[in-house]
Amino acid sequence: MKTITDSDHDFVCDIQAPCFASLSPEEVELVKASRTQVIFRKGDNLTKQGAFASYILFINDGLAKQYLEGDQAKSFNLHFIQAGDFVGLSSVFGQNIYNYSSVALTETRAFLIEKETIAKVVMQNGRFGFNIIKRYCEQNTNLFSSLNTVIYKQMNGRIADALLYINSLKPVYPEIFQLLSRKEIAEFAGISTESAIKLLKSFEKDGLIALHDKDVSVLDAATLEEISKRG
Repeated sequence: MKTITDSDHDFVCDIQAPCFASLSPEEVELVKASRTQVIFRKGDNLTKQGAFASYILFINDGLAKQYLEGDQAKSFNLHFIQAGDFVGLSSVFGQNIYNYSSVALTETRAFLIEKETIAKVVMQNGRFGFNIIKRYCEQNTNLFSSLNTVIYKQMNGRIADALLYINSLKPVYPEIFQLLSRKEIAEFAGISTESAIKLLKSFEKDGLIALHDKDVSVLDAATLEEISKRG
């Protein structure tokens, strides 16, 4: 992780993201005064599960993944973190630790904003508070969707879900599959790496996908969606 100062060419002088548009000039200055700009290199941790949370992150650009760490080096990937996303919002609403880990998949630029500042602005600016709570609820919805996949779907449905989700980022990140190992794809499905590899080869044999080294091309999204629905 590299801290960016106002003399660096990467420095962003304004809070320009749409989610900050409702802030008053005084609130903008408050956020500016409590933020630190950083660049995470590929492989750097943005947050670490169980670590003390003194700030939240706002992603300016780049791509990261959010995941839960389990026992014996097992993990479960929850979702991708993209430009415009907040990371660590739960710490604003009472929790003092990060309840998940996140790691940069590409070079990622972010603001680290003191959580007390966000809490103060939420309390005094209803429109900004509404947008923050909306984002927090969206994150919870994604979590429940992930739990539903793991609890109720068989392996075919899980890997189909994972492929469709990852593939949905291809318009913005054409190299998305190349950024992920087979193990990471398996962790989006909540299955073993060996099972994921077997299922990918089976899907390729059935003409649903094409495998090119690390890359995956979805050829028949409709059938994958049907497999996902059947679970």
